[in-house]
Amino acid sequence: MVRSLKGKVLFITGCSRGIGEAIAIRAAKDGAKIAVVAKTTEAHPKLPGTIYTVAEKIREAGGEALPIKCDLRDEKQVRAAIEKTVEVFGGIDIVINNGQLPHLVLLCHDHDIFISSLFPLPSSAISLTSTEETSVSRYDLMHSINARGTWLVSKLAIPYLKKAENPHILTMSSPLSMDKKWFGGSTAYTMAKYGMSMTVLGLSAELKKYGIAVNSLWPYTAIGTSALTILDSGTLTENSRNVDIMSDAAYIVLTKNSKVCSGNFFIDEILLRDHGVTDFEKYNTTPGTKLEELSPDFFIDDESEARIKKLRMLQSRL
Repeated sequence: MVRSLKGKVLFITGCSRGIGEAIAIRAAKDGAKIAVVAKTTEAHPKLPGTIYTVAEKIREAGGEALPIKCDLRDEKQVRAAIEKTVEVFGGIDIVINNGQLPHLVLLCHDHDIFISSLFPLPSSAISLTSTEETSVSRYDLMHSINARGTWLVSKLAIPYLKKAENPHILTMSSPLSMDKKWFGGSTAYTMAKYGMSMTVLGLSAELKKYGIAVNSLWPYTAIGTSALTILDSGTLTENSRNVDIMSDAAYIVLTKNSKVCSGNFFIDEILLRDHGVTDFEKYNTTPGTKLEELSPDFFIDDESEARIKKLRMLQSRL
């Protein structure tokens, strides 16, 4: 295991707030160099955070930052962002595919209004609608950002990751469950999300010969980002966890040996418990929230549910 990310170059998409920001700041504490890649250059009155505010926080935490405005749908912009990162920092060691809106806005009413008003050019696209209700343009948007965006960023970074020591690609995507409940009523969206996870699966096999690790990380519960707070003022936000649980889990993955840790679909709580973490109260958005009261995430299969229950039970006896 690599004990520190000091001097490592991270290329993080969707890094203007939320989980991307949290991962960046955690790495910055080690002295990492971070390309802050997103489209937001001006904060919305109700949704703080830009590539520049995150860059400043990275510097305050002890890292180096390079804010880059980039639309993941545009190959030229993605290529330019990667080349700029290499020009300034000398290479790329780690890619974080996080270019997406919090998927749990799907649970909230008027999510389309939210997207169109705050993100006219969203870094991810969602539409919890049936096939009959999903327009072709919305289908194309979801797939161009989620599946294609993840594949494109990863593809263009490969030449530089091949030169890196302990290279990683970490994508914020779910385990691949073929349970029909995740498809019924939202086929297009689930296909787009699973496209990200299929990219993880495929690249982990393709890039094994280069020692490049490719993994995914997914939250077991809702994550109380600023975007989710705007969309939901009820139990979903109250019974969520903060972004630190994802940044702590990501740090564990990124400091593992890339030659032996690849092709995994990690769940944050399982990963942390497997590595000895027992205090999960610090991750609660609302202090004192009981484990059974937390709002579960999408795409959590029965095996993961059973694993978490077992780990909780075992650690409660310690």
